[in-house]
Amino acid sequence: MGDIAKDITSRFNNPKLKALVNILYTANWVTSLQNEFFKPFGISPQQYNILRILKGANKPLKVQTIKNRMIDRAPNATRLMDKLCAKNLIERIACPTDRRVVHINITDKGVELLEHISEDFNADLMKNLTVEEAEQLSDLLDKIR
Repeated sequence: MGDIAKDITSRFNNPKLKALVNILYTANWVTSLQNEFFKPFGISPQQYNILRILKGANKPLKVQTIKNRMIDRAPNATRLMDKLCAKNLIERIACPTDRRVVHINITDKGVELLEHISEDFNADLMKNLTVEEAEQLSDLLDKIR
């Protein structure tokens, strides 16, 4: 089992500071793992998130709706969608009644890509936690926010 104090060779004045540093350190560790995992698929974790949002919606969504549902609400969501569109993983659908509104839909190719990406990544990441521990962790993170 890891120990943040050993991992970053540091001591902490109190448990709350240690917990905060541990959250930040772990978030960066997860991000690095995700970046490496998604690289062979030619997408980023944020693009994967967009594809999952669209697949789960089962209908085209407005760009703003997608942005609001994203885990990482980066301001570059439109650019991320441009790249997915260029790869034919999503498509833009103009609104016939308001040309300022654009809907985004996942393509068959996008759905196929999601099917090829294993859900095992998330399972492997959380393999050291029991279901009860995962629930407790989630509840604690909710409490922090």
